[in-house]
Amino acid sequence: MTILIDADGCPVVDLTVQTAGKYKVPVLILCDTAHQVQRDGAQTLTFDKGADSVDFALVNRIHPGDLVITQDYGLASMCLARRALVLNQNGLEYTPENIDGLLFRRHENKKLLRAGKHPKGASKRTKEQNMAYKNALEKILQTV
Repeated sequence: MTILIDADGCPVVDLTVQTAGKYKVPVLILCDTAHQVQRDGAQTLTFDKGADSVDFALVNRIHPGDLVITQDYGLASMCLARRALVLNQNGLEYTPENIDGLLFRRHENKKLLRAGKHPKGASKRTKEQNMAYKNALEKILQTV
């Protein structure tokens, strides 16, 4: 297993690298030139800034059983099709059972945005969110 992080805007890069190190699991950070992310204990690949360039580079590198960290539902769906495990920054594991509903909700939210209705903005990340993420990540890594 390798952990691949969609690092553009990812709030759990450090926590992932630290936790993966405990389990001796390699980490690959993928980002674009606008979000260059370097961490000790992980390899970083940087791609040109552009629509979905990091997403496609990540999908082309995953193998069945790898773990992908992303908050992007579209990328999560592509990774699931490649038989990877996929986790978001709050500890939610994307699965074949929940991805369609998540994609539908994203579609509905985009329709609201186009209609001029703005959903509630993101709040500051909490310790509880970090703990939920770390617990979910460790649960997966303990099975390796």
